[in-house]
Amino acid sequence: MNCMADYVRRMDISQLKTLIHVAELGSVSKAATRLGIAQPALSRQIRLMEAELNAPLFTRHGRGMVLTELGQRLLDPAGEILASLDKIRRLAVEGSTSYLGRVRVGVTPTVAEVATLPLVRAIRDAHPQLSLSFTSGFSGHLVEWLKRGELDCCVAYDTQESGLVRTRAILDEALLLVGSSKQRLAMDSPVTFKSLAGEHLVLPSPAHGLRNILDAYASRAGITLTSSLEVDSLTAMIDLVRGGFGMTILPLAPIHAQVLSGALTAAALIEPAPSRHVLIAYPADRPAMPAARFVGDAFAQVASDLVRTGRWAGRIIGD
Repeated sequence: MNCMADYVRRMDISQLKTLIHVAELGSVSKAATRLGIAQPALSRQIRLMEAELNAPLFTRHGRGMVLTELGQRLLDPAGEILASLDKIRRLAVEGSTSYLGRVRVGVTPTVAEVATLPLVRAIRDAHPQLSLSFTSGFSGHLVEWLKRGELDCCVAYDTQESGLVRTRAILDEALLLVGSSKQRLAMDSPVTFKSLAGEHLVLPSPAHGLRNILDAYASRAGITLTSSLEVDSLTAMIDLVRGGFGMTILPLAPIHAQVLSGALTAAALIEPAPSRHVLIAYPADRPAMPAARFVGDAFAQVASDLVRTGRWAGRIIGD
């Protein structure tokens, strides 16, 4: 253990990043692609770590690399060190009165539909010189782009915190049964999840995080959801439901205006009541921009306002 203590005193932060990325992906080549670094350079960093510790960190096999017992033990402390460095950086820039530059923000389609306009208004009111670049995509894709350094922060669903990502839970978002005006669903008339057995639904494909959540709740209810149509476009899904091709399950926020107008109807689902966590995610293996942290704080306030006014069904976490 003395050699490990000596190494920790002189460790290279880039080597800790390499350890975490390779451990997550199980491949040096995949980690090199994600980080934009030549594969030989990453392999050399791993060899240096192992030489300095005088012990292997990975077991190599035909399908990739798996952490050894020592590597597994080092993983959590490595993530904690990177998180501590990020905290030091944030303390160093506290007190900034105006943000400049550009923040690259990732949002899911359902969040983009309801939160983009009030979020931009809030940010521009406080920091008019701050430039914003929004990217929409599936939650899993956004988190991957964040890890690659292509985003500065993102709004995601049910993302696990790791040595590469730090998350802040914002909202426990309720998921509702949504139908056309002919279905005459009503929020004061809840529908049991089990009653969806045999219903032909318009659902996202299994590649979509929402579908995985819904299938998990269906399993809890003892049923299997049947999709007559699989659509990964939010707009197309809503159009199909309005056209009478089946019901779907969505949050209230992106359909709020259409429910108010009567073009769509919605009901709460119970036994169980499906929901998902809305999170803000930041990178943990590189400095998180203070402006990106501000964007996250602004989103938290926007979400709170939308829940308070009834446009977003759910519960603000921490309230």
